[in-house]
Amino acid sequence: MPIHRAICIVCIAIAALFLVPNTGRAAYDYVDISNPSLQKIPLAVPVFHTPSGRPLQVAEDAADDLARNLDFTGYFQILDRHRFLVGPNQGGVAAGEIAFKDWTRIGAELLVTGLVRVEEGLIEMELRLFDAVKGEQLVGKRYKGWPRDRQKMIRRFCNEIIHSLTGEWGYFDSRVAFISNGSGNKEIYISDFDGEDAKRFTHHNSITLFPAWSSDARKIAYTSYARGGPDLFIRPLTGREIVVVSKERLNTTPAWIPGKNGLAATFSFTGDQEIHLVSPGGNVTQNLTDHRGIDTSPAFSPDGASMAFVSDRSGSPQVYIRDMGGGQARRLTFQGRYNTQPSWSPRGDLIAYSSMEGGEINIYVIDTAGRRPRRLTQGAGRNESPDWSPDGSMIVFSSTREGSSRIYVMTAYGTDQRRLLTLPGEQTSPKWSPRLSRN
Repeated sequence: MPIHRAICIVCIAIAALFLVPNTGRAAYDYVDISNPSLQKIPLAVPVFHTPSGRPLQVAEDAADDLARNLDFTGYFQILDRHRFLVGPNQGGVAAGEIAFKDWTRIGAELLVTGLVRVEEGLIEMELRLFDAVKGEQLVGKRYKGWPRDRQKMIRRFCNEIIHSLTGEWGYFDSRVAFISNGSGNKEIYISDFDGEDAKRFTHHNSITLFPAWSSDARKIAYTSYARGGPDLFIRPLTGREIVVVSKERLNTTPAWIPGKNGLAATFSFTGDQEIHLVSPGGNVTQNLTDHRGIDTSPAFSPDGASMAFVSDRSGSPQVYIRDMGGGQARRLTFQGRYNTQPSWSPRGDLIAYSSMEGGEINIYVIDTAGRRPRRLTQGAGRNESPDWSPDGSMIVFSSTREGSSRIYVMTAYGTDQRRLLTLPGEQTSPKWSPRLSRN
């Protein structure tokens, strides 16, 4: 193959090769993601090695990126490099070269090593995860690409680490859409999963609301007043093929049906607010609810077989569940007088929602049988719009705990609550995308 063609292929797609065979290790051997009292695992990430032994900034930056990404999960205690007994480019990269006792002596249970080469403008990384206590390699990968691909390589390996430790793929290639009024109007912005690289997505110079990701993360549906009324827009992330649904009165709260190219949204052209199916081309088809009063805010189970939604049919807004195959809707929430904004977990067992109780608005989760509602936020401003990470381990939400509304994240158990980003104005209505690719 000609060299120029090979380089083009590397530029387009980062290569990933197994360095060790699959050991058949059982899932959850290290991280039990169903354990709310999970203790953080001490993890050492030394500066990555270079073949020459001379320090390279890209090797240090790559190690810093990996440590920062893994710290975001809440699973790990990242050990301070000042405590390390092994200096940069010392101690080896592969199992036979590593004195694991030097790492367990400082408390490390897991160790990540890396080797970084830079040749002809391309970066090649060999990355490995070890059980420092057992002295075993758990996963190893090799990646090659352009310097701009460094972050993609690191995030791919972070996904591999999480998969090897939990049995679930991580969310490091996902993104978060949200509303910000920093431009003077409410517009949709999109950031990386960790709040980095936030960019404006819509430029309607109007009121834009309710962003919703498609199942393949290639489109966003939303409501905008750009043409006067609250119309429904379906827009691809790339390209200009925008579909506008403009029924009389309200067209709001879109939600895509998992695994399908259609969505549901709330319309009021029949007189009151009901939820209807919408085709990819913008045709409003069958109604999914037909009840006196307000039915709004659909959210679907991971298999698309059931829909949660908000209705005031019992007198106050509450969360209900309807089987998509037919039958009566059943009320899910009873605690709290104002329960809204349901979000179904990717594992299918829980629904997060916002609830007003005792004068506060907080984030709760409840199982799909309506048992054991659990409050995740308390005494920290107004907390709303929860949405799950693709692996179900984290929840993104908005909060006024620091005054202006900002976007925050926390674990699925309410721990490690912290601000995701800070932009001018206020940020609300976050939606976490599906994973953009598979490893």
